[in-house]
Amino acid sequence: MSPRPAIASVLDGLVDMHVHSGPSPFPRRFDHVEAAQDGARIGLRAMVAKSHHHNTQMDVLAMKGRLAGVAATVYGGIALNSTVGGLNVHAVRMCLRMGGKVVWFPTISSGRHIECHPEDGAFPTTTVPLTLERIDIVGEDGALKPEAIEILDEIKEQEAVVNGGHMYPASIRTLFQAARERVMKRMVVSHPDFVIGAEPDLCRELVELGAFVEHEIGMYDPEGNMKWDPKRLMTWIETLGPEHTVLSSDFGQAANPKPVDAWMRVAGALLDLGLPEKDLRRMVRDNPAHLLNLDA
Repeated sequence: MSPRPAIASVLDGLVDMHVHSGPSPFPRRFDHVEAAQDGARIGLRAMVAKSHHHNTQMDVLAMKGRLAGVAATVYGGIALNSTVGGLNVHAVRMCLRMGGKVVWFPTISSGRHIECHPEDGAFPTTTVPLTLERIDIVGEDGALKPEAIEILDEIKEQEAVVNGGHMYPASIRTLFQAARERVMKRMVVSHPDFVIGAEPDLCRELVELGAFVEHEIGMYDPEGNMKWDPKRLMTWIETLGPEHTVLSSDFGQAANPKPVDAWMRVAGALLDLGLPEKDLRRMVRDNPAHLLNLDA
């Protein structure tokens, strides 16, 4: 798919904070280098490779030679699921100090995710048999576990991004309250209306704590698996404001289109619905660049 010149111009400099390229135990369409190379079609500036199972910063470092000729910068991160030891500050420390940019609190190991996607193959089947353990960040008293607090302190020290993962909204709020107490300014809640179930009023609370709300354009791609109406995304943007919103792809799965193609289709749909170009640029370029501290 060739980009429409007007859309490509608006998307130029895009920063995608949620790309599911490989390697991964889940089937992936391409690896991190190939994803970044394809991003050249719309002037991709940077991307974050996400895995539910491992520290992707080590992938990025291992691919350094192949990435040398790629215009976009690729960053890794770590999701605190059972395959990395859950709330494992040692794994977080290594990832961030090796250049990683994002720490996702439990995604597929969160109670909320397991509730929505029990192990029945509905959330894709892995290519190798793996075990999954539920990871909770709060104790029976409702307070953050010491391990979670230690991880927050490491994230703050490294000026990285704390993402609420796929946890229950109340757990995300507890986490972000603790982050706010530490004067942390790089907080993200992903796809509030998918798995997580965070209503707009709750998202306003998170925004007041300093968080950005990330919506995944892959969910709105008519050629993707979910095919949500872009009007729904417009309502979210109008409700919370583009200044508090980040758009990412959440694509790279083998069964979905390439992220760039989804970006072009959904960006075009949003512009056709009346979204100002400056607001689209803010959500796809300026806000994520701020979160990743690209202009420091």
